[in-house]
Amino acid sequence: MTSPAGPPPTGDGGDEPQRLKLLAVTACPTGIAHTYMAAEKLSQAAERLGIDMKVETQGSIGAENVLDDNDVRTADGIIVAADKDVDLGRFAGKRVITVGVAEGIHHPERLIEQVRSAPVHTADGPAPTSGKGGSGGGKERSLPYKALMNGVSYMIPFVVVGGLLIAISLSLGGHTDPSGGLVIPKDSFWMDVNNIGVIGFTLMVPILSGYIAYAIGDRPALVPGMIGGWIANTGALYDSKSGAGFIGAIVTGFLAGYLVLWIKKVKVPKFAQPIMPIIVIPIVATTALGLFFIYVIGKPISWVFEHLTSWLSGMTGTSAVLLGAILGLMIAFDMGGPVNKTAFLFGSGLIATGNQTVMGMCAAAIPVMPLGQGVATLIRKRLYTEQERETGLASLFMGCFGISEGAIPFAAARPAQVIPANMLGGAVAGAVAGLAGVSDAVPHGGPIVAVLGAVGGVPMFFVAVAIGTAVTALTTVTLVDVSERRRRGEVPVPSARTPEPALAAAVAVPGTGGATGPVRAALAKESGPTAEATGAPVSGDSAATGAGSTATAVADEAEVLSGYVTEETVTVRLAAEDKESAIREMAGLLAASGKVRDVEELVRTALRREEQGTTGLGEEIAIPHAKTDAVSAPVVAFARSDAGIEWGSLDGTRARLVFMISVPEAAAGDEHLRILALLSRKLMDPAFRERLTAAADARAILAVLSEIE
Repeated sequence: MTSPAGPPPTGDGGDEPQRLKLLAVTACPTGIAHTYMAAEKLSQAAERLGIDMKVETQGSIGAENVLDDNDVRTADGIIVAADKDVDLGRFAGKRVITVGVAEGIHHPERLIEQVRSAPVHTADGPAPTSGKGGSGGGKERSLPYKALMNGVSYMIPFVVVGGLLIAISLSLGGHTDPSGGLVIPKDSFWMDVNNIGVIGFTLMVPILSGYIAYAIGDRPALVPGMIGGWIANTGALYDSKSGAGFIGAIVTGFLAGYLVLWIKKVKVPKFAQPIMPIIVIPIVATTALGLFFIYVIGKPISWVFEHLTSWLSGMTGTSAVLLGAILGLMIAFDMGGPVNKTAFLFGSGLIATGNQTVMGMCAAAIPVMPLGQGVATLIRKRLYTEQERETGLASLFMGCFGISEGAIPFAAARPAQVIPANMLGGAVAGAVAGLAGVSDAVPHGGPIVAVLGAVGGVPMFFVAVAIGTAVTALTTVTLVDVSERRRRGEVPVPSARTPEPALAAAVAVPGTGGATGPVRAALAKESGPTAEATGAPVSGDSAATGAGSTATAVADEAEVLSGYVTEETVTVRLAAEDKESAIREMAGLLAASGKVRDVEELVRTALRREEQGTTGLGEEIAIPHAKTDAVSAPVVAFARSDAGIEWGSLDGTRARLVFMISVPEAAAGDEHLRILALLSRKLMDPAFRERLTAAADARAILAVLSEIE
C-alpha cells in the first residue's frame, strides 16, 4: 500500500514511499479505561500521520484484536504501552519500545516517532524503553510494580474460587468438633468440594510467585518462580511448622525473576543459545532459588516461628487486653504465614488445657481482614476497580467463614496501606475479645463458629468482630485515599483506580482528532473493560457517514443502541434548568418506555451517583446513570437543553447534550459499561455531536444515534 502523505521510505528502494506499518499493545493492571484510551489515541495518531497501525488491547475480558505472526513479520516496529507485563518474546528481531500506558494516551505521536529508531529487541534482551519521561503524561510504572500487579491479577481467581468452595463446603457440610475445629465428615460429598477448594488455595501462592517472576524474567522465570513459591509455602521443607505464605511468595517471585535476568546476561556459545531459555535457565534458576530458600531464608523463618511461640507462652499470665491485641496483630500480619500460624497454633493448643479464651481472641481477629477489606470496597467504591469490588464481595463471604486469606489480594496489591489497616483492626478485635472474656472451643474463627455454637460470649464476640472490621475498613480507605492523592500529585493522568469520576474528566489529553481530553478521559473512565467489545478503535471522522442513510434505517424501525433508545425516550427540548430537575425529567422520559418500576427510586439512585462525582463530562455533555432494580430492563434517554444546565463539569461548560442510562442491578456488571463504551467512542467525534445538536426532531435524533451501531 502506498500513500503520497505517508512517511519517508523504509529502505526498500522503491519509487514511491512505502506506508509504514506499526503494531501496538496496550494494557493496564486492571484492564479497564486506560487500555482502551491508549489504543484509541495511538490509532488516531497513526491515521493522522498516514501510518498503518493495528493495536492489541489486553483488557480484563482478555486480549482483543490479537497480533498474529503475519502482523509481526510485516511490522516496521512495535509500541508497547502497558502498566503490566506483556510478553515481548514474539517481537524478537523487531524494533520495540515499551512505555507506561499513560504515554500512549498523552504522547502517541512521540512514540510513533521514537519507535522508528528504537533498538531491535532480542529474545533474551531487556525491554527497550522510551528515553523521554512523560512530561505531563505521568511516570511510567516501575518494573517491580508491574510484576507485583501481574502476580496479583493471576492469583485472584485462585483465591476467590478456592475460598468460596471451602466456605460453601464448611457451611453446608461442616460441624464443630472440639478436637478438630470446624470439620467435614470424611468421604462425604462436601469433603470432596472442600478438597477442590484447598487445591485452589494451595496453588494461589505459587501462582503469585510465578507470575511475578514471569513479569520480570519472561517465560524462563515462570518455573523457578512457581516452584520457589511452592517451597516458600511448604514449611516442612525447611523445618518450620508454617510456610512463609504470600509474603514469602512475593520474595521468591522477585528473586526468581531477577535471577533469571542475571543468568540471561551470561554469554554462552551460539550452539547453546537455543536451549538456554527452555532447559538451562529454568533448571539453574530453580535449583539455585530452591536451595537458597531452604538453607538460607527458611532457617530464619523456622527460628521466628519457634521463638514467637516461646514468647507467647510467657505472656499467658499478662493482661488479657494486651495479649488479645498482640494475637490480633499477629493473626492479621501475614494471613497464613508464619506469624499468623504462630498465633493460631498457640491459641488452638491451649484449648486442650481448658484455656479457651486465647482461641477466642484469635477467633475474633481471624475474620476481620477479609470482612474489613470487603466493607472498604463497598463504602468507598470509587477507590477500587470493578475487579477489586468483585473480589471484595468474595472476601466478605470468606470472612464470614473465617477464611482470612480472602484479604490476600488486597494486601499483595497495596501492602503499605492494607497490612497496617488489617493489623490495627485485628488488634482491636483481639483486645475487645480479651477484655470481654470471649472463648472458642474449636480451632477455627469467624462468625461461622459462633453460629454453630462453639463460642462463649457470642454477643461480645460479634461486637469485637464488628469493631475490628470497621477499624480495618475505615483505616484502609483512609490510607488508600491518601496514597491515591499523593499519586495524583505525582502523576497527572489518574490511574485505573481514579478516586473521583469527576477527576478523570479533568485529564487533558492532547490531540487533534475526536473529542478533547476531558471528554475522552471521563468517558473512557466509565466505559470500562467492555469498551473494546464494539470493535476496533474508531477515529474522529470514521463515522461521518451522513444522516441521510441512517434516517432511512430509523424509518425502517432499526434498533438504536440495541433498542434501548426509542422515540418515547428522546426529546429535543429539556425544560429543566438545574441538574436535579433535569434528572427527574429524564427519569420521566425513561418511564415512557414502560420499563421503570419506581421513578422516585430511579431519581434517588441517579442523584446518589452524582454525589460520588459529577457525570458532566465537559464539551457540553452529561451522562447521568443509575444501576437499580427500579427499572426492569436497560433503557436510555436523550434530551437537549438549549440554554444548557450547570452540571459541575470541570471545563466549565453547561450540559446541552444529556444522556441518561439505567440498568437493573443484575445487568449492571456489563451492560451499562457496554452502553457507555458505545457512547464514549462516538461522542469523541465532533461531527457526530454537531449532527446530534442540529437534528430537528426525535426521529432525526434517532437517525443520528443509529450511527453508534
